[in-house]
Amino acid sequence: MPIPIRGPLAVPFRLCGITQSKMNPNICTICERSFRYVKKQRHISANATILFADIRGYTHLSERIDPIVLSEIVSGFQDQCAQSIWAHDGIVNKQMGDGLMAIFNFPIKSEHHAAAAVRAAVEIQRRCASALGDLESGHAEPAPEALGVGVGVHTGEVEIGEFSNFRSEFTAIGGAVNLTARLESQAAPGEILVSSAAAKEAPDLMAGIATRSLTLKGIERPILAHVLTRGV
Repeated sequence: MPIPIRGPLAVPFRLCGITQSKMNPNICTICERSFRYVKKQRHISANATILFADIRGYTHLSERIDPIVLSEIVSGFQDQCAQSIWAHDGIVNKQMGDGLMAIFNFPIKSEHHAAAAVRAAVEIQRRCASALGDLESGHAEPAPEALGVGVGVHTGEVEIGEFSNFRSEFTAIGGAVNLTARLESQAAPGEILVSSAAAKEAPDLMAGIATRSLTLKGIERPILAHVLTRGV
């Protein structure tokens, strides 16, 4: 039976500390904090799509503007990304300053999770492009690196669960997560790099999209990435 997380029916659950998850407001904190009790094990194998996003030009930006203004920019970026991810049934699993990691197909199941992640990535670019562009034009001093967001998307097998004895929140680990992070690190401002594995699961979105061969740190063989830009 689904647990109500809004309205008067949610009051008894809130009294027990069960509320909306910060990873996605459409799930509750039982998923977030009690993985091993729900799944009866510390971690499970799952097929999922991982998304990493990061602000390009952030380091130089942090040297040019007031820390309070910088924190507002980061908050705005995180909020815009979260809204895009939630709109496509993903969860914001980790927020790391000017970057984040999202998971699609867990705990919210989605048959077309790769396509959902790509659509979320496109929406992230759309939402962030205007705000970062306005910020950049407001500074007389030209930045050596254009401001923008780089995104990586990859689909594969991951281990999902609790991997710490001190924190109860679940996360995903494995080669697929590492590859996604490496993809994102190679994305230029405004770019989305989608692995062949993810592209294969979202063929309608990949038609006519250019590809790029990448040599990624820690990955033995070159990776073929599909390259989407903020204009798609």
